[in-house]
Amino acid sequence: MSALRIAIVAGEESGDILASGLMAKLKTRYPDIQFEGVGGRRMQHEGLHSIFPMERLSVMGLVEVLKRLPELLKRRKGLVRAWLNSPPDLFIGVDAPDFNIGLERSLKEAGIPTVHYVSPSVWAWREKRLQKIVKAVDTMLCFLPFEAKFYDKTPVDAQFIGHPLASQLPPAIDQVTARIELGLDPKRPVVCLMPGSRGSEVAKLAPDFLETATWLKQRRSELQFVLPAANQARFQQLSELLAPRGETLKVSLIQGRSHTALVASDAVLIASGTATLEAMLCRTPMVVAYRMAGLTYAIISRLLRTPYVALPNLMANDALVPEIFQDRVKAEVLGPLIMRTLDDRAYRHYLQDNFQQQAERLRLNADDRAAEAVIALLKKRAKQ
Repeated sequence: MSALRIAIVAGEESGDILASGLMAKLKTRYPDIQFEGVGGRRMQHEGLHSIFPMERLSVMGLVEVLKRLPELLKRRKGLVRAWLNSPPDLFIGVDAPDFNIGLERSLKEAGIPTVHYVSPSVWAWREKRLQKIVKAVDTMLCFLPFEAKFYDKTPVDAQFIGHPLASQLPPAIDQVTARIELGLDPKRPVVCLMPGSRGSEVAKLAPDFLETATWLKQRRSELQFVLPAANQARFQQLSELLAPRGETLKVSLIQGRSHTALVASDAVLIASGTATLEAMLCRTPMVVAYRMAGLTYAIISRLLRTPYVALPNLMANDALVPEIFQDRVKAEVLGPLIMRTLDDRAYRHYLQDNFQQQAERLRLNADDRAAEAVIALLKKRAKQ
């Protein structure tokens, strides 16, 4: 019997993390399993043959995607051609719905079973996407408790699996130990800066995040700042942004170790996205910010069906943490909000207690559940 062959595509760092955990669990069941597709260093460590660099898919926003659309369509067409010529046993699209759902539809129409890992936000906006998902996806893996019900009246097998990070975080270290590991003074307060994992996010957010750090430092001289870079490319990008500020603002720039940085910190200024979930699981009070192309924001803000964007707010269905967007992303707005997280003890405790409750809802051994869902689909197809 030939080895099981899985095609899998992730488009950014968060997807690379999710996919690698799923791949590791599948390998325990199928030691000879083969993976091919697109992914980052974690997926490659689990045995993925990446056909092209994952960074080529790391693009966010409607206008931003349009600029790269010819390349993205060409790369997707190439993957479809390759897998129709040599069909894998199953395809897994990890997030990146604008790229993966079209890919999944082409493969499903050819009889290849498809799994989409991380439900697109059909409950928040672009409800017509649900119709596209039905044509493209056999099994949908959902992180949030309320997501699976949106597929109840469709043939899509939607399963709430929790979130893998919830079983991993927080790390088994306390705040003092985390600070010492990062070379920080354990007795002085720490603010973490997390302007995103994509180059475009960092370009749009990091300058204002650093200006906010300067604003805070002028008012609280004892503050320390830590800035975890998602990868080597972001480390280099952030190093260049920090260079002119080296004398006036000392920031500890590190590569990776975001979990440790969050545990070490009293507050985090953070880009909207998966990282907000990471911060919530580490029980770190946060201020969420995001900036995108003006036209992208104009379109999205009209389509949005929910008052919240940050994952902690969505899960609680409440404005737990501030969400600051577009032109309001500036030091004069962000600085006072961070100061509140540092100085208002009752507010900090309220956030941390709520974060703990949300984390418990997600702690379901998601990697195992995701693997079981993939295996169930494989077995179902084998019987047909």
